[in-house]
Amino acid sequence: MIELNNLVIHEARPLPVVILADTSGSMNADNNIGILNTAIREMIDSLSGEASLRAQVYIAVITFGKNGARTHLPFNKSSDINWNDLEANGKTPMGEAFSMAQALIENKEIISRRSYAPTIVLLSDGKPNDDYKEPLQNLLSSPRAAKAFRMAMSIGANDDQDVLKEFLGDSDLPVFQANEARQIQKFFKFVTMSVSQ
Repeated sequence: MIELNNLVIHEARPLPVVILADTSGSMNADNNIGILNTAIREMIDSLSGEASLRAQVYIAVITFGKNGARTHLPFNKSSDINWNDLEANGKTPMGEAFSMAQALIENKEIISRRSYAPTIVLLSDGKPNDDYKEPLQNLLSSPRAAKAFRMAMSIGANDDQDVLKEFLGDSDLPVFQANEARQIQKFFKFVTMSVSQ
């Protein structure tokens, strides 16, 4: 007979998701910032329903725009997040965002060893104006971030997908398009399915 005192209740393992959100001035064109806000809100909503006994999704959002790259939302349980919409202005320091993402993912005090491999989602029109190549290579080759699952969504009709493809590395995944609602829904289904698996 099993004694109740000997039963151990295991906490769900954290599953970190880092969203890199482009808030530069170019995102004002064609209401791309509105599309980005809708995208993040729907992603949070879809992932908040993915909590299980095995995994608890935590989401952090790093923005890059007028004030450089900054943490808009530190890691929180997806079910506890109330999203505040972002505004677009300034330049596009994407390289700085890559460096912040790398530092966050490699920080074992923030992402514990028992966490699942992180997922990094890049939402951008793909037009950085800083030197992003070295920070991107550092991100792709760093010990923990190299194991991360990466996805990219291109926002805007005049987007530049070359940088987004570089971000995906040698992945077979496509760069998703956000030029219509159906594509956004398809992207979220894919993100949710990938994270939950």
